[in-house]
Amino acid sequence: MSIGKRYPKLVFAGLFFAGSHATAGNLSLYSIDGGAITEGMVNITTGDGNVAIGANALAATTSGSNNVAIGDDALRSNTDGGQNTAIGKNALYSNTTSSQNVAVGTNSLYNNTTGAHNTAIGVNSLYNNTTGAQNTAIGVGSLFSNTTGSNNTAQGYNALNDNTTGSSNTAQGNNALGSNTTGSNNTAQGDNALSSNTTGTRNTATGSGSLSSNTTGSNNTAQGYNALNDNTTGSSNTAQGDNALSSNTTGSNNTAQGDDALSSNTTGTRNTATGSGSLSSNTTGSNNTAQGYNALNDNTTGSSNTAQGDNALSSNTTGSNNTAQGDDALSSNTTGTRNTATGFQVRFPLIPRVQITPRKGIML
Repeated sequence: MSIGKRYPKLVFAGLFFAGSHATAGNLSLYSIDGGAITEGMVNITTGDGNVAIGANALAATTSGSNNVAIGDDALRSNTDGGQNTAIGKNALYSNTTSSQNVAVGTNSLYNNTTGAHNTAIGVNSLYNNTTGAQNTAIGVGSLFSNTTGSNNTAQGYNALNDNTTGSSNTAQGNNALGSNTTGSNNTAQGDNALSSNTTGTRNTATGSGSLSSNTTGSNNTAQGYNALNDNTTGSSNTAQGDNALSSNTTGSNNTAQGDDALSSNTTGTRNTATGSGSLSSNTTGSNNTAQGYNALNDNTTGSSNTAQGDNALSSNTTGSNNTAQGDDALSSNTTGTRNTATGFQVRFPLIPRVQITPRKGIML
């Protein structure tokens, strides 16, 4: 083949730059290997405004327009898709008719066929995506396994790495939501946040390690370092504060606000703790309400207790159905039940009434 006869040309540094032989509006930068030219856009028919730089870049394009492919085999399979940008070897390699995708990085959006409006920045980002749309992946391996899931946003190394069909998830941080497969409507912010979640839905985790063990639990909200860290299948829990509800596994409908609040709870349900250290030793106790620093701090299995005030019912372990209102109220109670104390430092309920029987012949 005579290069000078077929192409308007510019040869420099081993590269051949030519206007498309089909349409003047397309530009290709070909490579020369041992004197052989590896052409780009050889099938172009009506496509216009395309730029291809690299061997086989945009090689299959016929009518697609306004595409930019930089890198060997970038957008290689594209036929009709338009307004795509692929930078990096094999970027958007399998794309055929889809439009308005951006892939930056080797193998980014490699398997995408008809998915549209996706953005992938980083090596292997959105690698397996086929028809998923409106996804954004920033970071090496982010959204790597996604196939048909849509409206996901992943930022960070391996963020949402295992996601396949889950949609409307947001992950920010290394490994955030990294194991999620089909779970949807989850939000994870922080390294390893919701990293073990697989099918759980409508969870929100903010803070490194928050909800990191959650697998199928749903409707949980965790804010703070290691908040709800051990939760696996528990649902409808709210934890705000470092280590809040950090040991909870399957307990549900708990609310913890404050550092270490309900930090030892495992399977207890329907507990409410507000204040640092409140209900921090509770394991399986349920239906407890603690408000104040260290309120119900030592409670383990006691249930249906209400403590309001700093250190209120703080020594209670297994006692149930107690009500303490005021700082230090019932603070020494351990196993006593059905006590009610209102006021500062009311440490034990009033002495029970004693019935006095008059002696015979004595009138009271």
